[in-house]
Amino acid sequence: MEPSSSGTPVPASRAAARGVRRPWLAFAIIMVAVLVVSMDNSILYIALTTLAQGPPEGLGASPSQLQWFSDAYILAYAGLLLAGGVMGNRFGHRRVVLTGLLGFGVFSAASAVASSPGRLIVCRALMGLCAAFLMPATLAIITYLFPGQARARAISIWSAVVGAALAIGPIVAGALLAHFWWGSVFLVNVPVILLGLITIPLLIPEFREKSRRRFDPLGTLLGAAGLVGLVFGVIRAGDRSSWLDAQVLVPISVGLVLLTGFALWELHTAHPALDVHFFADRGFTVAVVALALLFFALFGSVFVMTFYMQEIRDYTALRTGLCVLPLAAAMILAAPMVPRGVARFGARAVAGVGMLIVAATLAGLAQAGRVTPIWQFEAGIFALGMGMAFVLPPMTTRIVSTLPQDQAGTSSAVNNTFRQVGGSFGVAVLGTILAGRYRSAVAPVLAPLPEGLRSRAETSITATRQILTHLGVQRPGMFKGAVDAFIQAQRLTWSIAAIITLAGAILIVTTYRPLQERSPL
Repeated sequence: MEPSSSGTPVPASRAAARGVRRPWLAFAIIMVAVLVVSMDNSILYIALTTLAQGPPEGLGASPSQLQWFSDAYILAYAGLLLAGGVMGNRFGHRRVVLTGLLGFGVFSAASAVASSPGRLIVCRALMGLCAAFLMPATLAIITYLFPGQARARAISIWSAVVGAALAIGPIVAGALLAHFWWGSVFLVNVPVILLGLITIPLLIPEFREKSRRRFDPLGTLLGAAGLVGLVFGVIRAGDRSSWLDAQVLVPISVGLVLLTGFALWELHTAHPALDVHFFADRGFTVAVVALALLFFALFGSVFVMTFYMQEIRDYTALRTGLCVLPLAAAMILAAPMVPRGVARFGARAVAGVGMLIVAATLAGLAQAGRVTPIWQFEAGIFALGMGMAFVLPPMTTRIVSTLPQDQAGTSSAVNNTFRQVGGSFGVAVLGTILAGRYRSAVAPVLAPLPEGLRSRAETSITATRQILTHLGVQRPGMFKGAVDAFIQAQRLTWSIAAIITLAGAILIVTTYRPLQERSPL
């Protein structure tokens, strides 16, 4: 403790916060770093087609390698978020942010000049590792920078930036690929990260409680290993379009066993990395589950959306990215309104209405066809962003406000972990449903093809287009039938996503509880 001007002891964190002369400027720098790191969840989607081409245009990557360009990042990021949050609590959040930024910049530059698919996969995994340490610390710093309503506004903006980055990533990638080589989607990170490395030490003091709790190495290891196993299994399920394959069941089972061991250890150790007793708080648990369900639907829906735009509407990579822009615009426009809405109507009402908007929008998008007016589709994307903006800030605020401030890194890690794992499940589950429904619907259409070509063409609408284009005009009606099959599969997939978010809305409205006010520190 350090003395205040009145002689009353105040926590070290409060004393440190007084050293921030321009908290909103410091916050702006943090947000730029958050945007760059968050975009890397989606920035590579648009570049995959280029990377599949042979040198010098691309790397000649196989379909499996293309998948792992994204999966390696997601696996390291989701699996190590909890460990990253714990490191921030113990060693200081500014130090962890700077370390994560430095590593992210170095491996971004290495990705840009990777000479083989294998090297790019390794660099992407290392980028995910650095992001896992960086992201929890950014949200933890916000809880130290701002009190009360200012914190709620800051978290609203943080949530909007993280969500909007999913839409901004493909736009940036499309613009860069229209003028530069594929490595530019990684190299664009470097100057922004250099700016952060220079300004963060000047604007932000170190935030860490003076009396640090003992480190929990076993709990941290069990949590990280369990999450890696679980996410790896989910990724493999998406790759193989099956949940019954041994390569799926084994890692998921091992991951669940390790996470069970993590929970049991945390219940009995005197110095837990994550005090799992907080999950007995109904509002906290509802918030993390609601975010997982929201990102399950969002990631899975955006995954389908890219196929719809590029294969059904025949849009370029840049135009596809621009079509997702209303999602980002809606989240950014709505962010300042959300804290006022929560103050007036309560988090339950605002987040519940937001989830209902998302569910209704996904149900509407499920009706989209090959000739749906694009303005209608874009209006749906805007509504989707508005709904998300009403859910993310109040649920995120509930999570980070539940744990004590000296565990801000852990609470931020829990928030990010459930969102990322939920998104991974969304891509795997909804992607599997899309592939399975498409395969069954397109099979009669492709029946005239030779067996070897037919089995390859049935795997996706992209594969169908490539094979039919190679065969030429001798199969003129087949692609129209394949488009109709994809629309059927898309309708089912988005309808399921709508049901998932509707369940989230019901969960919030019927079960959520606000946090009881604590006495000030």
